[in-house]
Amino acid sequence: MELIHKYFPDLNERQQEQFGIMLRLYPEWNEKINVISRKDIENLEERHILHSLAIARFINFKPGSAVLDFGTGGGFPGIPLAVMFPDTQFLLVDRTGKKLKVAQAVAEACGLTNVRFQHGDVAEVKEKFDFVVSRAVMPQQDLLKICRKNISRDQRNGVPNGLITLKGGDVQAELGPLAQVSEQVDLSGYFKEPFFETKKLLYTPVV
Repeated sequence: MELIHKYFPDLNERQQEQFGIMLRLYPEWNEKINVISRKDIENLEERHILHSLAIARFINFKPGSAVLDFGTGGGFPGIPLAVMFPDTQFLLVDRTGKKLKVAQAVAEACGLTNVRFQHGDVAEVKEKFDFVVSRAVMPQQDLLKICRKNISRDQRNGVPNGLITLKGGDVQAELGPLAQVSEQVDLSGYFKEPFFETKKLLYTPVV
């Protein structure tokens, strides 16, 4: 947990324990159900948990917030964020049932009570959320078209409600007209490891 400690030194004992469970369980589950590439599982802390926590550097969700994780796969970024923000409610949605099974098992082992799961398409989700988060599922314009209906107009955070995604490489093309209203954050400003040099966080407000 060296990297997590490095960038989040104020974690309480419970949070440290939960991240420790994640680091132990994901490799075990990955042997049975491939949620992270076999070659990449050794980079779990840096490229999956810490990458997910870039959102926690961008915004500090207020207690009572609700967040939808679209295309969560094995639970990223939703589960690491749920550990960081125990007073925020998370719904993790994915079309692949076996990946959700892993996410559910990890969340249960971590004792997370602020996480729910839904197997299926986000089009089936009718609830409203303060934010939708996602990690490289589809282009920002396409994702916003699908999930705009799920973003509440009621504001409770310091940042207006909207869509927050984690991306790699050149994002200008996929933003299109959204570039005028979206914020791009270079993750190299948050984390110094070489992996993050080409990684970005995109935030598009829905107001």
